[in-house]
Amino acid sequence: MIQPWASLFVLGETEFETRTWKTNYRGRLVIHTSKKVDKSACRHPKVQELLGKHGESVESLPTGQIIGVCSLLNCIKVIETGSGMAVLEDGRVITGTELLLGDYRIGSYAWEVEGMRLLDEFVPAKGQLGVWEYGGDFLL
Repeated sequence: MIQPWASLFVLGETEFETRTWKTNYRGRLVIHTSKKVDKSACRHPKVQELLGKHGESVESLPTGQIIGVCSLLNCIKVIETGSGMAVLEDGRVITGTELLLGDYRIGSYAWEVEGMRLLDEFVPAKGQLGVWEYGGDFLL
Protein backbone atom coordinates (compact mmCIF):
# COMPACT_ATOMS: atom_id res chain seq x y z
CA MET A 1 0.00 0.00 0.00
CA ILE A 2 1.14 3.51 -0.73
CA GLN A 3 1.70 5.89 2.19
CA PRO A 4 -0.05 7.64 3.91
CA TRP A 5 -2.92 5.21 3.19
CA ALA A 6 -1.11 2.20 4.67
CA SER A 7 -0.42 3.85 8.02
CA LEU A 8 -3.91 5.35 8.26
CA PHE A 9 -5.41 1.90 7.63
CA VAL A 10 -3.21 0.13 10.18
CA LEU A 11 -3.79 2.89 12.75
CA GLY A 12 -7.54 2.32 12.47
CA GLU A 13 -8.45 5.64 10.88
CA THR A 14 -10.30 3.82 8.11
CA GLU A 15 -12.35 0.64 8.33
CA PHE A 16 -11.87 -0.42 4.72
CA GLU A 17 -9.04 -0.62 2.21
CA THR A 18 -10.46 0.24 -1.20
CA ARG A 19 -9.31 -1.38 -4.41
CA THR A 20 -10.48 -1.37 -8.03
CA TRP A 21 -10.40 -5.17 -7.97
CA LYS A 22 -11.64 -7.93 -5.70
CA THR A 23 -9.98 -11.08 -4.49
CA ASN A 24 -11.44 -14.43 -3.51
CA TYR A 25 -8.69 -14.79 -0.90
CA ARG A 26 -9.84 -14.69 2.72
CA GLY A 27 -7.52 -14.92 5.70
CA ARG A 28 -4.39 -13.35 7.17
CA LEU A 29 -2.87 -10.33 5.45
CA VAL A 30 0.26 -8.39 6.17
CA ILE A 31 0.12 -4.69 5.42
CA HIS A 32 3.16 -3.66 3.40
CA THR A 33 4.12 -0.08 2.63
CA SER A 34 5.49 0.57 -0.82
CA LYS A 35 8.50 2.79 -1.40
CA LYS A 36 6.14 5.30 -3.03
CA VAL A 37 4.48 8.06 -1.01
CA ASP A 38 1.40 9.95 -2.23
CA LYS A 39 2.81 13.43 -1.63
CA SER A 40 -0.40 15.15 -2.68
CA ALA A 41 -2.41 13.20 -0.09
CA CYS A 42 0.22 13.98 2.54
CA ARG A 43 -0.43 17.70 2.07
CA HIS A 44 -4.15 17.30 2.91
CA PRO A 45 -4.83 18.89 6.33
CA LYS A 46 -7.12 16.02 7.43
CA VAL A 47 -4.44 13.43 6.62
CA GLN A 48 -1.88 15.42 8.61
CA GLU A 49 -4.35 15.75 11.49
CA LEU A 50 -5.10 12.01 11.57
CA LEU A 51 -1.43 11.05 11.48
CA GLY A 52 -0.64 13.62 14.19
CA LYS A 53 -3.29 12.09 16.43
CA HIS A 54 -1.05 9.00 16.57
CA GLY A 55 2.21 10.90 16.95
CA GLU A 56 3.08 10.34 13.29
CA SER A 57 4.04 12.83 10.63
CA VAL A 58 4.36 12.72 6.87
CA GLU A 59 8.15 12.77 7.28
CA SER A 60 8.18 9.73 9.60
CA LEU A 61 6.04 7.38 7.50
CA PRO A 62 7.71 3.99 7.03
CA THR A 63 8.24 2.75 3.46
CA GLY A 64 9.27 -0.63 2.08
CA GLN A 65 8.22 -2.42 5.27
CA ILE A 66 5.52 -4.65 6.69
CA ILE A 67 3.85 -2.56 9.39
CA GLY A 68 0.71 -4.48 10.35
CA VAL A 69 -1.32 -7.67 10.20
CA CYS A 70 -5.04 -8.38 9.95
CA SER A 71 -7.51 -10.86 8.46
CA LEU A 72 -9.42 -10.19 5.24
CA LEU A 73 -13.10 -11.01 5.73
CA ASN A 74 -14.83 -9.72 2.61
CA CYS A 75 -14.65 -7.63 -0.55
CA ILE A 76 -17.78 -5.52 -0.91
CA LYS A 77 -18.61 -3.77 -4.18
CA VAL A 78 -19.40 -0.04 -4.30
CA ILE A 79 -22.75 0.27 -6.08
CA GLU A 80 -23.65 3.93 -5.69
CA THR A 81 -21.99 7.27 -5.07
CA GLY A 82 -23.51 10.64 -4.43
CA SER A 83 -22.93 13.94 -2.74
CA GLY A 84 -20.64 13.09 0.17
CA MET A 85 -21.53 9.39 0.33
CA ALA A 86 -21.11 5.96 -1.21
CA VAL A 87 -23.22 2.82 -0.84
CA LEU A 88 -21.82 -0.71 -0.62
CA GLU A 89 -23.67 -3.70 -2.04
CA ASP A 90 -24.52 -4.89 1.49
CA GLY A 91 -26.34 -1.59 2.16
CA ARG A 92 -23.71 0.14 4.27
CA VAL A 93 -23.38 3.86 3.62
CA ILE A 94 -19.91 5.39 3.64
CA THR A 95 -19.50 9.07 4.61
CA GLY A 96 -17.09 11.46 6.30
CA THR A 97 -13.49 10.50 6.99
CA GLU A 98 -14.04 6.96 5.71
CA LEU A 99 -15.11 8.36 2.33
CA LEU A 100 -12.17 10.78 2.27
CA LEU A 101 -9.64 8.01 2.91
CA GLY A 102 -10.86 5.62 0.22
CA ASP A 103 -11.59 5.27 -3.48
CA TYR A 104 -15.33 4.75 -3.47
CA ARG A 105 -16.03 4.99 -7.20
CA ILE A 106 -18.82 2.75 -8.46
CA GLY A 107 -17.40 -0.68 -9.23
CA SER A 108 -14.55 -0.42 -6.72
CA TYR A 109 -14.33 -2.76 -3.73
CA ALA A 110 -14.11 -2.12 0.00
CA TRP A 111 -11.91 -4.76 1.60
CA GLU A 112 -13.26 -5.51 5.07
CA VAL A 113 -10.78 -6.70 7.68
CA GLU A 114 -10.70 -7.60 11.36
CA GLY A 115 -8.03 -7.88 14.00
CA MET A 116 -5.81 -5.13 12.64
CA ARG A 117 -2.58 -4.91 14.62
CA LEU A 118 0.36 -2.55 14.23
CA LEU A 119 3.62 -4.51 14.52
CA ASP A 120 5.94 -3.59 17.38
CA GLU A 121 8.87 -3.83 14.97
CA PHE A 122 8.45 -3.24 11.25
CA VAL A 123 9.84 -5.82 8.84
CA PRO A 124 11.75 -4.65 5.74
CA ALA A 125 10.32 -6.42 2.69
CA LYS A 126 10.17 -6.00 -1.05
CA GLY A 127 6.53 -5.82 -2.09
CA GLN A 128 4.65 -6.82 -5.21
CA LEU A 129 1.41 -5.74 -6.84
CA GLY A 130 -1.71 -7.60 -5.76
CA VAL A 131 -1.97 -10.14 -2.97
CA TRP A 132 1.37 -11.91 -2.57
CA GLU A 133 2.88 -14.45 -0.24
CA TYR A 134 5.53 -13.28 2.21
CA GLY A 135 8.17 -15.89 2.90
CA GLY A 136 9.79 -14.16 5.86
CA ASP A 137 9.94 -15.48 9.39
CA PHE A 138 8.10 -13.41 11.98
CA LEU A 139 5.08 -13.90 14.21
CA LEU A 140 1.76 -12.76 12.87
